[in-house]
Order: sequence, then structure tokens, then C-alpha cells
Amino acid sequence: MIEKVSKLLVIDASVARAAGGESAISKSKYCRDFLLAVLDISHRVVMTQDIRKEWDKHQSNFSRTWLRTMIAKKKLEYRSDILINDELWKGVEDFTDFDNQRKAMVKDLLLIEAALVTDKIIVSLDEVVRKLFHQAAEQVEELRNIVWVNPAKSEEQAISWLESGAAAEQERMLGFYTK
Repeated sequence: MIEKVSKLLVIDASVARAAGGESAISKSKYCRDFLLAVLDISHRVVMTQDIRKEWDKHQSNFSRTWLRTMIAKKKLEYRSDILINDELWKGVEDFTDFDNQRKAMVKDLLLIEAALVTDKIIVSLDEVVRKLFHQAAEQVEELRNIVWVNPAKSEEQAISWLESGAAAEQERMLGFYTK
């Protein structure tokens, strides 16, 4: 019997917020379907205190219920042991001279830090920050192998990727992302 591969996913609050929309053909549906797939497949979710605060601020009723179910099924890994990575922060802060870009990246470093100590997978809708981290990966080596998946981009086939084991495919890594 083949054992299912369980990956630890760092899911941004942007996905939790978007999953609450009512539209049947939109990023809301893609996010809901993605979260339901995570629930049904063997993958688990990583939370830190800071990520949970963001979720608490932005989650929809759907994602609140989803998270409770994940907890009940013991599919949530709470990590309180993640230390601030000073070298990473400095590399990101030094990457750009533009305060708005720096601020956007620093806001999402909590996702990067959690991903670095788990399976290096981030699920987020934020394409602006994704591109900034991709550009920064040229200078900040730690960013290169982080997988970034946007469940609302149909061409990424996020659910199929989950079902097939959430492999660290090169085209999804920040160091190689080209879109």
C-alpha cells in the first residue's frame, strides 16, 4: 500500500478572506475548493501566533468553520518555536529602496519564516508580493526554494497539485517563478 504524502502548508489570510465570497465563478470559489481539498487530502496547515492573528482578523465564516474542522481532525500544526531570522529580514529589507515594496514584503515575512522551517510551501493570493520575493530571491538565497501557490489562478491547477502530493515543482519556486 502506498503511503500518502502529507505536506505542511502555510496558508495566507488572503485565502481565508477570499473563501467567504458567494460567487460561484471567482477567486472565492477557487479558494473554497482549495481549502476543502486540503481538508480531504492528507495535507496539514501550519499556524504561528502571528499567522493566526491575521486569520482571526480576516477570515470568513467559511474559513473559520474550515479551520475548526482542521483542528478537530488534528490537521493543524501550531508552531511557537519559529525564531526571527535576522539574516532573512536584512536581506529582504535591503532588497529594495522603495518603502511600499519593503513594507509589503516585511508584512509577509511571517509566512516565509514559517515556510522555511516546515515544507517550504506558501499558499497566497498576493501576486505583487510573490513577484517581489521572486526578484529578491536573486540576492536572498533562502527564498529560492520556497514554493508559492495561488489557488485562484486556474492555470496553476492548485487542487491537482495538492492531489498529486504538493511536490516542490521548480516553476512554483520563488527562485524560478517567471509569470
